[in-house]
Amino acid sequence: MCKTHVLSVPAAKAPFEKTTIERRQLRPDDLSIDIKFSGICHSDIHSAHGDWAGGIFPMVPGHEITGVVTAVGEKVTKFAVGDRVGVGCYVDSCGECEYCLRGEEQHCSKGFVATYNSLDYDGNPTYGGYSQNIVVTERFVVHIPDGMELDAASPLLCAGITTYSPLKRWNAGPGKKVAILGMGGLGHVAIQFAHAMGAEVTVLSRAKDKENEALSFGADYYFSTLDPETFKMLAGRFDLILNTVSANIDVDSYLSLLRVDGTLVNVGAPAEPSQYNVFSLIMSRRSIAGSLVGGLAETQEMLDFAAAHGILPQIEIIRAEQIDEAYERILRSDVRYRFVIDISTL
Repeated sequence: MCKTHVLSVPAAKAPFEKTTIERRQLRPDDLSIDIKFSGICHSDIHSAHGDWAGGIFPMVPGHEITGVVTAVGEKVTKFAVGDRVGVGCYVDSCGECEYCLRGEEQHCSKGFVATYNSLDYDGNPTYGGYSQNIVVTERFVVHIPDGMELDAASPLLCAGITTYSPLKRWNAGPGKKVAILGMGGLGHVAIQFAHAMGAEVTVLSRAKDKENEALSFGADYYFSTLDPETFKMLAGRFDLILNTVSANIDVDSYLSLLRVDGTLVNVGAPAEPSQYNVFSLIMSRRSIAGSLVGGLAETQEMLDFAAAHGILPQIEIIRAEQIDEAYERILRSDVRYRFVIDISTL
């Protein structure tokens, strides 16, 4: 076992503490990774605040991890000491079910093992990336492309794959009209991916001061959702709406913006259930869907696509002691657009 320093929350909504945990001894197919940066995802806040049932405390959040390999097990073949790597939202799956076999480990029939706030298959709690070190099975590690900085790459391990996967699955591309609902940590990355895929991109946001930034990320149009004229003007316009916000929305109003056969895909995860009128679906054969990150092969594909198209999150790097303040600022929407912890300050 190896001790490592971490940022840990001892109970729901408690302040973070600097403490230590033990990582498992290196197995034959494991990598030991010296973590350099860990992004802060809104789901970290939901988990640390106990918004979702089943929180395991003490908790070490973080599933947007980038770092450098410091040791490899004897059976490791894809990585070497010194490689720049990333770890995302989960660190194990059964590897045998139909979903794992087709590269969709996030839908593992046995249930994937989340990077933190989860139990591994031996019943041990997992601890995430707000940590100096992590030990991960080779299969759940990805390469960070050459030329991509580790700090900016960090949020792509969740925000990147969370938005890339549904845009790809619902065929965002030339001839498609795509709306990105919300322009925060997920939304500003989704704009870049949808633009690079060739879609016409519209941003729908409550904020009135982000239009120039949205256009700089590749958006073609920007509309305020606080203006009732927006919903009249855009009725029946979009093939796809990607909902990135972590708060409840008026689902029926947004369904009205879809064309026949259009789809509203949810990747944000509000704590409370949503409601809608079924006639909002029936009348134009519309659909509501959800999407949960992506498989390991698709995550590597996403990173390579981002590198090829110059797609990077806009980040603010913080020191470890600023973690509680960062959580408060995220809840106030006071970040452009993703916090990343410099783990060297831990």
